[in-house]
Parts: sequence; structure tokens; C-alpha cells
Amino acid sequence: MTGAPATRDRDAARVPVLGLTVLYDARCSLCAFLKKWLAGQAQLVPLRFVPAGSEEAARSYPRLDHRATLDEITVVGDAGQVYQGTAAWIVTLWALREYRALAHRLSTPTGARLARGATLAAAKWREARSSGRWSGGAYQWGDGWSYDPTAGWTFEPPACDSGACATVPGR
Repeated sequence: MTGAPATRDRDAARVPVLGLTVLYDARCSLCAFLKKWLAGQAQLVPLRFVPAGSEEAARSYPRLDHRATLDEITVVGDAGQVYQGTAAWIVTLWALREYRALAHRLSTPTGARLARGATLAAAKWREARSSGRWSGGAYQWGDGWSYDPTAGWTFEPPACDSGACATVPGR
């Protein structure tokens, strides 16, 4: 995992990482849950949490693309390293006592594919939540089907003005 410097280079190759700052989307329920979970874990490297896009983030890391930090998890090492996406998740796990071995496995080529899949799944979930398609309640499909956790699947056919409507699709 390599990072691009966010601040003045402190010779990161020879300086140990003594702390990591996790920039997270404070408006995202998944991000808030993970922040709370990470904060409750035993840490070998201290984690500090700063809302992405905040004044504190902009003041602390003026060279970062702060719009991108709202789209993708970003972790900044105290020596100036910047990790985004999959690398950010791996370095965050590396900071935790119980998950350091997993972080080492995820940093291999095979493990990186698994970590990338998990990162993409989280991004897809966030996208669905932010677009309003899934809010924890009913899920609406464009073809007339909807799912409600209390009622199950239901179908309400789209309006048929021409009289030549398709038959009810199966789920």
C-alpha cells in the first residue's frame, strides 16, 4: 500500500506510523456505524476520526481533494501518507490489534480482490441509500414490483393506456 503525501514529506519510508486520521462521511449511517465500531476496537495505532468535507479536514489537509473524501473513505497517516478506498480499509484494519493479521492477508494480490469487492459492496449500499431507492423500508423496483420487510413482495402493474400490457413478471 503506497500513499501520496497530504502534507510536507517527513521521510515516510523511515518514520513509523504513530497515528492515522480516518476521514468519514458523517451523514452516512454505514460510515457512522463503522466509525463507532472502529473506535471501540483495541488499537495498535491510534485512530482519529474527522468528518470528511469539514472545516477541520480542510484545515488539517489543505492539499486533499475534499470532494473525493466524501465519496470514498480516506485515511491519512501522521507521516503524510494518504490511503483511499480499499487501501484505506486495509490500513485501518492494520491499526487494530485483532485485525492486523487480516490486514496483512488482504494486502496480498488475492486478498486485495476480496477487499476490493467488500469496498465496492459498501459503496453500492451507500449509493442506494443516498439515491433514495433503499431507506430501510420499502424497496421500489421500476417494473412495478416493491418489497416491504413487513408485507413482502407486491406487484402493482404500471399504467396501461394502450391495452397491450405485458404479463406480470415473476420474481
